[in-house]
Amino acid sequence: MNKRNLIIGAVLGLLAIIIGAFGSHGLKTLIDTDAQNTFEIGVRYQMYHALFLLALGSMKFINHRTQQIIGSLVLFGIILFSGSIYGLATNALFSFDFKVIGFVTPIGGLFLIFAWLILLINFLKMKRDKS
Repeated sequence: MNKRNLIIGAVLGLLAIIIGAFGSHGLKTLIDTDAQNTFEIGVRYQMYHALFLLALGSMKFINHRTQQIIGSLVLFGIILFSGSIYGLATNALFSFDFKVIGFVTPIGGLFLIFAWLILLINFLKMKRDKS
C-alpha cells in the first residue's frame, strides 16, 4: 500500500470534480463550446489518472520505489497536461497568453505515457502465478 499515491489520487479526484463543475457551470457563458470541450479533456484525464493512482497505491505487487516514480510522473504529468489545457481553454479570460506555455501539454502527456509504460514493464516482469 502506498499512502502517498492514495492521497495524491484522492486530491486529484476531488479537484477534478470541483474543476469539472466549475467548467460545466461557471465557464458555460464565458468560453465557447470548443474551449469547453478542451477544458473537459483536461478534467477527464485528471480524473482517469486520479483513479490510476488510487489503484496503483493499492497494488502490493509493485514495489514502493516504482510506485513513487510512477506517482511522481502522474502528478507532474497532470500538472503540465491538464493544467496547461485549463489555461489554454480559458485563454480568452486572462491577460496572460497561455499559448506561450502550450508546449508543456505534450511534455505532460509524455510523463503520463511513461508512467503507464513503467507499470506495463513491471507487469511483464512479474512471475506467472502457478496456482
